[in-house]
Amino acid sequence: MEKFRLKILRGTPGKQYWETFELQLRPGLNIIAALMEIRRSPVNTKGEKVAPVVWEDGCLEEVCGSCSMLVNGRPRQACSALIRDQIALTSNHEITLAPFTKFPLIRDLMVDRTSMFESLKKVQGWIETDGTFDAGPGPKISPKKQEVMYELATCMTCGCCLEACPQVNAHSKFMGAAPISQVRLFNAHPTGAMQRKERLRSMMGEEGINHCGNAQNCQKVCPKEIKLLDSIAAIGRDVTLEAFRELFSFPDRDI
Repeated sequence: MEKFRLKILRGTPGKQYWETFELQLRPGLNIIAALMEIRRSPVNTKGEKVAPVVWEDGCLEEVCGSCSMLVNGRPRQACSALIRDQIALTSNHEITLAPFTKFPLIRDLMVDRTSMFESLKKVQGWIETDGTFDAGPGPKISPKKQEVMYELATCMTCGCCLEACPQVNAHSKFMGAAPISQVRLFNAHPTGAMQRKERLRSMMGEEGINHCGNAQNCQKVCPKEIKLLDSIAAIGRDVTLEAFRELFSFPDRDI
């Protein structure tokens, strides 16, 4: 049977090394299934029995975003990466797997994406409710707007856009395209629009929209093909308008 190799960057922070495993190619085999085979029998190409590879996964259907990693150098979801497709990109039947570099490494292919969820807190990535949960039907939303909101809502907080962004690095506090896109989503919601100003203010600081370098890598690697560039442009416009409103507004007078 045809065989292939997984070359995996393993280890903990400061102690990383490459290790290769050889597996048999089966129809429909994906990266996660291949990693599971290694976990059942963790023997490398040197014939050494080693510790199982550590990675993270959840839904296995490209919804949760947890299995993000670099596959042949490209940020993507491992659950939807078919081995046959990845082999076609190489010349030696060897696929490289590595952890994301923009997040703290835990071990092997597993990283800590806490910073992304903290960014969602900063931009108030939620809809406020009054606690009754029975407010009746809300305002009507046009089909065109619903279509845009649905696309934005498919974001998995996977981190691919941050991994591909040159502005997200150790010398910058820029939070990346995903939180910016979520600001657009929740500001478009009739109830979420009540916190519109607060969300836009969160985009005015050094973590916000002004530090986007317009590299456009984010949209190229988004697993959900979200139009992140449209969101960046829309929020950039809204932040500018909000800044002018605040600049030229008069303070409230005492009665």
